[in-house]
Amino acid sequence: MKWNWGKGIVVAMACFMGFILYMVITMSTDDNYSHDLVTEEYYAKEMAYQTEIDAETNARNLVGEISGKRTPEGWLLTFPTSISKSTNKGKVFLYRPSNQQLDFEVPLVISESNLLIPDKQLIDGRWNIIIEWTDGVEEYMYKKSIVY
Repeated sequence: MKWNWGKGIVVAMACFMGFILYMVITMSTDDNYSHDLVTEEYYAKEMAYQTEIDAETNARNLVGEISGKRTPEGWLLTFPTSISKSTNKGKVFLYRPSNQQLDFEVPLVISESNLLIPDKQLIDGRWNIIIEWTDGVEEYMYKKSIVY
């Protein structure tokens, strides 16, 4: 059988297509390549997105700003006095993008305009902090990405 460049191109294309098919099948069936969704109920969250936008706007319009810093005891959130006096109820949600099992939520209990998230609950790396609270009339939301 005579071998020429046309047959070589066909064989090379067939090998390439076989490799691509092998990779697609491997990636879709192997559990090592399985990735979780960012949130389980993302359709429901998308429907409530306008409420989040309004809450974030309300938080930006307040006098003062929420700040955070790392201390030996953990992550210290400092709230302006206007927030700490008017807050009826709320929660602080810490979301770890790389590992869903590390996500946790704590109630918003402000003492002397501060809230401490203990060091034992946080590991080094990136965290997203979402603070939601209400003053009885308006809802507020603050989002920030931190590196602990």
